[in-house]
Amino acid sequence: MICKRIGVVLCFIVAAISVNAQDLNIKVGVKGGLNKTFFNVDMQEFGSYSTNETGFYAGLFMEFPIDDYLSLQPEVLYISVGDFDFLNVPIYAKYEVANRLYLMAGPSVSYFIDFFTSKVKIGADISTSYDITSNLDGHIKFALGIDELAPHGLFFGLGLKL
Repeated sequence: MICKRIGVVLCFIVAAISVNAQDLNIKVGVKGGLNKTFFNVDMQEFGSYSTNETGFYAGLFMEFPIDDYLSLQPEVLYISVGDFDFLNVPIYAKYEVANRLYLMAGPSVSYFIDFFTSKVKIGADISTSYDITSNLDGHIKFALGIDELAPHGLFFGLGLKL
């Protein structure tokens, strides 16, 4: 039920942003794919506990060009993995290193919907993407959780510019 509500809200946001973004050369799109998330929990005197889960992600992105090779790309992603659902908001510096091949890096904040008491986690992401066509890209992302109990993740997906 919550996924359906989030989907409807995201559709309205994309439609509103797309209309205004055309005038400013801002690109708007959707992305999604599979993720492998790794949780490491330090249980102090009991040692550490590690587990991993496979899930999916979907969300929106915007790309603000700075010059011919550099842009800023914020994203809002809904991630579902195992028993956990969270929103992830990375802000990337995106640099074209070769024709249609990009490297991206930046901070990210995750808000865990069903997670103990500390719901906000800080991370750092590094990603690469390749433009298959002018509107479709394939991407791989590694998310490094910095806070205690913050997950690490490996993401594989596609992005579609609208």
